[in-house]
Amino acid sequence: MEREDTYRPLDGKVAVVTGAGRGIGRAIAIAYARAGAAVVCSARTAAQVDDTVSTIVAGGGRASGFVADVVDAAAVDALFAHAVDAHGGVDIVVANAGVGGVGRRVEKSDPAAWARTFQVNVVGAYHTMRSAIAPLRARGGGKIIVTGSGSRKGVGPGMSDYAGSKAAVWHLAQVLAVELLEDRISVNELIPGPVKTEMTATTRFPPGEWVKEPEDVVPMAMFLATQPLEGPTAQSFSLMRRA
Repeated sequence: MEREDTYRPLDGKVAVVTGAGRGIGRAIAIAYARAGAAVVCSARTAAQVDDTVSTIVAGGGRASGFVADVVDAAAVDALFAHAVDAHGGVDIVVANAGVGGVGRRVEKSDPAAWARTFQVNVVGAYHTMRSAIAPLRARGGGKIIVTGSGSRKGVGPGMSDYAGSKAAVWHLAQVLAVELLEDRISVNELIPGPVKTEMTATTRFPPGEWVKEPEDVVPMAMFLATQPLEGPTAQSFSLMRRA
């Protein structure tokens, strides 16, 4: 048996991770590279993308960066074209880019800001998953992992845009999983639960809630990336709370 520090379950794979400049996306991108994948790190901010790529390369991994806003369909198409040109194809896609919402009751919400949440979280995920299909199919199958949220099931005041957008993404993922079943492309949701990121810096979590570091999400992301092509699809995987 190989030693744990040399175990590279993603050798030969190419992963595209959106929202890879910070937080959960950055942690997943670095972990996938350590596991042997060539990783395309994408986000809107060039400095953050460069930092993630530099960290991977400094650790002996393979990575390239691509600056793209997932709201821009052409930019997302170009992202996947880059992955194919630079690394030969795509095997794993983590649709992680997202925003936290406006945090206001519907009555007092700003329509443009409210719509922006849906643009990034839903339309951005749609662009990412849609553009991923052709390169994944060309490899004979692959994985799409979308970052979801438990708020789609349990909501509160001020969560209309965020909770609604995450509910929409979950249904989109289920529909796409059915459409891609014969292509051996799985589509699953990863619900991290509360994670310490810039997006949650001002959030007050209930006492006893397991508030994770981004690295705590990595094992579940690795599990989903390493499942067989005939593995689970149209499923939601949630990290449990602990008191």
